[in-house]
Amino acid sequence: MPSDDLFDDILNLEEQYYKEGYDEGYKDGAEAGRIEGRSVGLKTGFEKFLEAGRLQGKAIVWQSRLPNQQEPSTLNSSSQQEPAQTGLSSSSQDEKDPEPKRLPPLTSNPRLEKNITMLYGILEPGTLSTKNDDESVNDFDSRLKGAQSRVKMIERAIGEGAGDKGSATRNRQPVQKNENIEDIGRIPQRTEVVMGNI
Repeated sequence: MPSDDLFDDILNLEEQYYKEGYDEGYKDGAEAGRIEGRSVGLKTGFEKFLEAGRLQGKAIVWQSRLPNQQEPSTLNSSSQQEPAQTGLSSSSQDEKDPEPKRLPPLTSNPRLEKNITMLYGILEPGTLSTKNDDESVNDFDSRLKGAQSRVKMIERAIGEGAGDKGSATRNRQPVQKNENIEDIGRIPQRTEVVMGNI
């Protein structure tokens, strides 16, 4: 039953506009949220799988550098047979690099071999889930963290990679508390001013 008060609608304008604004904002937010969520999800997924691919690539390279994976060197016999087999002249043979560049083999170490094999197993492409549910995302994140820690162990064992970052932070001076810009020292003035087109 409608009320007979003429000012009832005027007194409830604030509540009415609030409800209209909320409904419009909710509708716009839901649409914008889906778009933004999809772009953030694609970016985050790309970054995670890029990191997994990078670490898997390291595992493949390290695996090929293991002593039991190295092929015996037969460069002398193959370099003598190549020109005769392919019919190349000696001038075109000189243009080619006589020996392919190879990374040095790793030292024989059963623990290192086990870590490299486990690193590849953690990041094996067919086993990584691309689903977007909580269980799959948590599994992927935990496997990626485990792979990153295993990479650090391998880098320390072979002496590669980890020292590069550490040397930059080791040479840095510790920051003092309450250090003011005036305490740092005088900034040298420039002697010449270069005016250019900006």
